[in-house]
Amino acid sequence: MPVRDYPPLPVPRDSAVESDSRRRFLNAVTLLGLGVHATASAEGAGGSSQFPLRRHSLRVNGGRFSVLDHGNGPAVLFCHGFPDTALTWRQQMRAVAEAGYRAVALDMRGFGRSYSPSQASLYSSRHIVADFVGVLDALKIRSAVIVGHDWGADHAQRAALMYPKRFRGLVSISIPYSPRGDIDAWEAIRRRGLGDRYYALDWLKPGAEAAFKPAASSIRSILYWASASPPSGQRWDPINPDLSILRPAPVALPTWANNDYVIHTIRNFEQTGFVGGLNYYRALPISFAELSAFKDAPITQPSLYVWGGEDGLCRFFHPKPPELAELRRTQPNLIAQVRLDGVGHWVQHEAPERLNAALLGFLKQLGSA
Repeated sequence: MPVRDYPPLPVPRDSAVESDSRRRFLNAVTLLGLGVHATASAEGAGGSSQFPLRRHSLRVNGGRFSVLDHGNGPAVLFCHGFPDTALTWRQQMRAVAEAGYRAVALDMRGFGRSYSPSQASLYSSRHIVADFVGVLDALKIRSAVIVGHDWGADHAQRAALMYPKRFRGLVSISIPYSPRGDIDAWEAIRRRGLGDRYYALDWLKPGAEAAFKPAASSIRSILYWASASPPSGQRWDPINPDLSILRPAPVALPTWANNDYVIHTIRNFEQTGFVGGLNYYRALPISFAELSAFKDAPITQPSLYVWGGEDGLCRFFHPKPPELAELRRTQPNLIAQVRLDGVGHWVQHEAPERLNAALLGFLKQLGSA
């Protein structure tokens, strides 16, 4: 779950020097995608007989990526966060497929069955975005709407900046967009005097993954405390260590959680561990340095922002609900923001029907590719 800094919002620049810098950066990202090829093999079917769920193992950027593929039509690429896998999107993928779209979701780098290098430097935005582009290339998809939750939203936003022609629309869930400022987010947190309080700074330390063992406990804790299920005043607060997200959960499952999904997630992290997921936090300063060409850059594609009104992370990002005009300062083509009352961080699980309605409405407004 990333943190975002909210620096002053100057007018975006478009100088020749900046344009050249962006070209050099994108050339570097493109090089990561060289040699992409698919060895896509179906692993059986799920979903319905009309819309079978296809499973692929794709060779992308030097590693194998596990990808779910559902339906046919204009593509929608789903990107998950921490701690999660592509299966988190099962309800959204079915809705999208039934509405006439092709839903694609990957186990992100470091998660599930996908490529999981140990070095934190290989989890920066240029690598993650190259994974997205590589998956589209392997599936011969020319362009897609990109949908992200948590870290998936953060990197989906970077993808929209770097490849505006490949990603024709953006849906950010639980993470509002903020352009790159003058200092990285971790440094901004420290300068606010929150260095001893903000949850994620503990996760940067060597060996921090030990706090997440056993997975059967930590996964249930994170799902419960970050949701709207706990009583008000007991929910996760990112800057209050007494309201830690890793406290033992008082219930085996929140009422909204699907048991099969929870067991799947636990088993995946029992196999992979948490180093890959925590590397997203550790790579943030590297991404900041890499993205200098995109300083103050707005996202210009049609966009949608969806967030849970009881999400402690969103309350930290914007203590007061943001006005649409404010959000449009950095996303001038933001079609809408959707606040879901009574919902926490796990929007896709806590309020799937409301999220699906917002998503399908947005896709309808965009039209075909």
